[in-house]
Amino acid sequence: MASIKTNKLIALSVKPGLLISALSLSLAGCEAPLNLEKVEQELSKSIRRTDQFQSMASNDQMMVVVGNNGLVLTSPINEQQWQRQTLNNKPALVDVTQCPDQSFVALSLDKTLWRSSDNGSSWQSSAIDTQEDVLALTCAPDNSIWVVGSFSTILNSSDQGTSWNTFSLNEDALLTGIQFVDNNTVIATGEFGVVAKSENGGQDWNPPEYIPNDFYTQGAVFTSTTTGWVGGLSGQILHTTDGGMSWQQQTTPTESPIYGFQQAGSQLFAFGDHNTVLTLNGDQWQRVKTHGKPVYLRAATQLSNNELLIAGGAGSLFTLDISSGATQLSQK
Repeated sequence: MASIKTNKLIALSVKPGLLISALSLSLAGCEAPLNLEKVEQELSKSIRRTDQFQSMASNDQMMVVVGNNGLVLTSPINEQQWQRQTLNNKPALVDVTQCPDQSFVALSLDKTLWRSSDNGSSWQSSAIDTQEDVLALTCAPDNSIWVVGSFSTILNSSDQGTSWNTFSLNEDALLTGIQFVDNNTVIATGEFGVVAKSENGGQDWNPPEYIPNDFYTQGAVFTSTTTGWVGGLSGQILHTTDGGMSWQQQTTPTESPIYGFQQAGSQLFAFGDHNTVLTLNGDQWQRVKTHGKPVYLRAATQLSNNELLIAGGAGSLFTLDISSGATQLSQK
């Protein structure tokens, strides 16, 4: 980049008023007509560089991706023909999941639940009755909706968000995830290594277990009532085979934070910051080659054509061929 040297004696000898006038004339002479063509082209896209995707879900027919500023993308499953919409008041959407009845529910940071029963074409909102911050949600096998948040709060609604029941583990910890492993087993994970389990569908909760060293769980997945993984800072992934009573650290090739997991067939994938995608081989994690900017990756879902769809920051949305490990961008 070239630099411009200024003669200080000349610059200081010019009166302020004349200097401002000279600069104004110079700028006016250099001003070019405003060209909005590229801006309009970007705004016409269904996926934009400014999009920050946070979560993804799919039912038998449709895929839904949610993100910042009320962003919702929908596409018929496997087709990736994305339609873009913005929810009222542009809420910060942080999670979305599908329910057994094929409906979708999404969560925004302003303590609002969003529900769609028409494959994401329209959304109905309802306030979540809590003073706590909310961060994650899931749908139970009976279609009840479960939300977790600060002060180890667990909320559930059996009437599509009209009313809520509230329970707390009485721990000053932020719960970051909740999962129904089966009809009876529910596991919630979060800050300070908290692992809470219910064995009767969330009616009662066992006293929390704790992952060592105040582990901050960014993402978690349980493939059975006993087997699970949690991911956190510095590329750490821990594994349990006894339902969270004890944990063993597994080797990873990254120091980037791990934000989530996705099972695809017999394979387990992890994804995180700096465009990180890992796959489990035995008890060690191996890096999967990806392309693009070193952005965060926070959501994934398996497609029926042997591909994994992954989403993250800066409009990142690409597919991973899980049969060969090759990647290709789904949106140019």
